[in-house]
Amino acid sequence: MLGQAPTLTRREVADLAGVPFELSEELWRLLGFPHAADDDIAFTQADVDALKATVELMNLGVVSPESQSALVRTWARSFARLAEWQTGLLAEMAVGQGTPHERLIDLSREVLPRMELLQNYIWRRHLASATNQLLAVDDAGTGGVQLTIGFVDIVGYTSRSKHLDQAELVSWIEYFENEVIGVVTDNAGRVIKTIGDEVLFVTDDPADAVEIALILTARGEDETDQFPSVRAGIAYGEVVRRLGDVFGPTVNIAARLTSVSRPGAVIADKGAHDTLCADHGSKPEKSLVFRRLRRVSVKGYSRLDAWVVRRA
Repeated sequence: MLGQAPTLTRREVADLAGVPFELSEELWRLLGFPHAADDDIAFTQADVDALKATVELMNLGVVSPESQSALVRTWARSFARLAEWQTGLLAEMAVGQGTPHERLIDLSREVLPRMELLQNYIWRRHLASATNQLLAVDDAGTGGVQLTIGFVDIVGYTSRSKHLDQAELVSWIEYFENEVIGVVTDNAGRVIKTIGDEVLFVTDDPADAVEIALILTARGEDETDQFPSVRAGIAYGEVVRRLGDVFGPTVNIAARLTSVSRPGAVIADKGAHDTLCADHGSKPEKSLVFRRLRRVSVKGYSRLDAWVVRRA
């Protein structure tokens, strides 16, 4: 799995990398790796190279002392989830085919190099896409940017999940996530994260976010479609982007509106409503109908202006 047999202790890794032992120990801990004793031979030359690269990134200013912990933890969480899923996949393939542990080793030799190549390709493609998005925003890098935040969550998730076994629940959630990601991507959106029964996405244009939400809620109300019933909240305004996530009042408002939305409904905040009702470039948004709600009171916001959005 590591690519080579371990030959080094953690102190030897720090010495070979020319890095203070305390720093190497802190990075190891932030990455969420198991604790290793000083005399455990558990490391390879790859650990030395990675530690050197980390210090070089810090010297270049890419990894500042202030962002070091958050960035490393983000990497750790992302790759830990990916590794757990991949290991489970290999284990399923190995079961029932000769000696499981021998089959797992053989599969690893065949599969891991290809997975590594594919992961690097996907990362490069997403890097190019993210760079284009960043360059397209005038105030990128200066703090907040104007974005539309969308939340979509499953109605009645808790009650339905009680009646599913583990395999059925996993299959249902994966189907939901895949379908939402497909609709978001096809309509100029970007998925920020999935949280079980909920998906957070962003778009540059509020019209795209509303279109995504309307497609998904319509599918959820269609009895011939196995897609679950969902509700959605949309908010437009300034957002802080950090480590692939989004923060700020606009995100909070979108989440709160989703929580009070009825099944099959899409609720938009004042920012999204006002932008959609104004001329949007050369095409006014005449295909939508808004119904103003009474002032919405939710946690943290006592009187929100909100509108239910429907197709004309």
